Amino acid sequence: MRLTLDGDWNATVAGEPLLSTPRFDFPGQCVRIAEYADVEEWQRFLVETFGSAEWLWDAPDELRFAPVGRELVGAGFRLPYKSADAEYSARVPALPPVRPGCLRAEEARDFHMAVTTELCRAPGDTVLTCLRDLDVLDEPLDARIGIAPDVALLVQHSTVVGWSLTDPARYLTTGFAAPDPGPPTPATRRLLTACLDLVTTPLLDEVRNRNPAALARLRTLDEALRTQREDRHRADALLALISNLVEDYTDRPTGQKP
Repeated sequence: MRLTLDGDWNATVAGEPLLSTPRFDFPGQCVRIAEYADVEEWQRFLVETFGSAEWLWDAPDELRFAPVGRELVGAGFRLPYKSADAEYSARVPALPPVRPGCLRAEEARDFHMAVTTELCRAPGDTVLTCLRDLDVLDEPLDARIGIAPDVALLVQHSTVVGWSLTDPARYLTTGFAAPDPGPPTPATRRLLTACLDLVTTPLLDEVRNRNPAALARLRTLDEALRTQREDRHRADALLALISNLVEDYTDRPTGQKP
C-alpha cells in the first residue's frame, strides 16, 4: 500500500511494526513511540533521522525515518484539545481491522505532518481516535496500519487522515519515562476519563472561564488523584497536568503544594 502525507510526500507500507512501547505523556498531551529516554537523546535522534519534526514555532506530528533503508524508526503524535461530540465519536468505524506494518519512505527528505484537530473518544476511553477533521467520518476507511503496539495510522483514499491509541490508560506516563509495565487499575481508568473531560473542550473552556461548577469538579479530581494509593506512577502523570490547572484557575487552599 502506498500512502501520501503532506501532498507529494509518499511512503509504502512494508516490514514489521515498531516494537517500542507507546508513551502517553499526559502532561505534554502527546504519544511518543521511540527509544530515546530524555531531551538530549531525542534531539540526537532528530539529527540522525529525517521526516516530520518540530521547527521553531511549528509543532507538527512526527514520523521519523532512518537514512539507511528509509524505514520508520519513531513517531510522535499530539492530542487535539477539542473533544468531538459523542454523536461523532459513535460514528468512528470499527472496520477495517488493524493491519500490522511499518512504513518505508520513498525518498529521504523532510516533510510536514499536520496535527489532527478532532479527538473522538470511545466509551470508557478504551480507544482515542484523532482525526484530521470530522469530514473523515463521512466515508469508510481504507486501512488501519498498526505501526506500534496499540497505535495505528488511519488511511482514507491512500492518505493518512488520523491515528488511534488503544487502551491509553496502560501507557500513561510523564515526559520520556517508560510507562508502568503493570496493568492500570479500574480507578485509574475512571480517573483518565475524568481528566480527559477537563483538559479538552468544551469543559476546558469552562475551567478557563472560571465557571464555579467546572472549578469544583477540577478540585474534586485533583483531590482524588492525590489520595489514590495504587497505580501511583499513572496517577502522578494525570496529576501533573490537573494540578497545573488547579494552580492557574483556582484559589488553592493555603499550605497545599502543587
